[in-house]
Amino acid sequence: MQTTMRYKILLLLLCAAVVFMALLNVSLGSVDIPLNEIFDILLQNKTNNESWQYIILEYRLPKVFTAIFTGSGLAVSGLLMQTLFRNPLAGPYVLGLSSGASLGVAIVIMGASVMGAGTAALLLSKWSLVIASSLGSLLVLFAVLLASAKLRDTMAILIIGLMFASLTAAVVSVLAYFSPAAQLQQYIFWSFGSLGNLTWQEVFILAIFWFLGIVLSVFCIKNLNTLLLGEHYARSLGVKISTNRFIIIIATSLLAGSITAFAGPIAFVGLAVPHLIRQVIPTNDHKILLPAVILGGAILMLACDIAAQLPGTEYYML
Repeated sequence: MQTTMRYKILLLLLCAAVVFMALLNVSLGSVDIPLNEIFDILLQNKTNNESWQYIILEYRLPKVFTAIFTGSGLAVSGLLMQTLFRNPLAGPYVLGLSSGASLGVAIVIMGASVMGAGTAALLLSKWSLVIASSLGSLLVLFAVLLASAKLRDTMAILIIGLMFASLTAAVVSVLAYFSPAAQLQQYIFWSFGSLGNLTWQEVFILAIFWFLGIVLSVFCIKNLNTLLLGEHYARSLGVKISTNRFIIIIATSLLAGSITAFAGPIAFVGLAVPHLIRQVIPTNDHKILLPAVILGGAILMLACDIAAQLPGTEYYML
């Protein structure tokens, strides 16, 4: 009973940390905005400076939500993959989804150099890159799902995912070799990943995929706990390994694929957060781990975005 209460207190502290980091993230930036004005804009949607209101509501706030969805989604994906493969080094992109997305974007960006000016401008639009990234991830996903339907060994799927990742990375390298410097630079810039420049419409679409992935993950909690004991033991308890594996792969693909499409490849969060959370909450029960990982991923991504903003931030003293 005391352990359960301790876990609840830790989860509440993580929730408070997410709120604090979100408010801190909104308050930082290259434009000085007093804290009282920020609270007026967030709570009452009014201010004496319309430019401040635009910065908060149309740039900083969408970026905060993007950081929360990105960090939590990648962290959950990493937890699912580490549990499915029982491998502490597994991450959200172990199935090759990031490499597939990179291949789709590379084909669009580097293929634009051989098109006319009008066609190239259309291909290099933001939505074109999002669609290309999504299609690349879907292509790799279908290949992995096809392999998972034919294979009984889960570790074989991990190897196949790594093979697809290596294959797509090789194709991207070939495209990069034959591409002009301008297109190559644009592709490299996309590969860095970015939380900014998303509109509320794009954040809403990302939130839909995030919600679907989280719902599927919650649906798998009981089976995830069983998988920790091994597939043979899970089968003896009546767990349908193939069905459960399919749901986990779909959940990971929804989360990691959509995040890569909108924010670019950001891999370290999904690998690190599950291990960091286990240091704070030493349990293997996914009923506790899953919400803790969601909160921990959001905190880490917000912290990273804050650290990225600090060099260009001028502090306003009240």
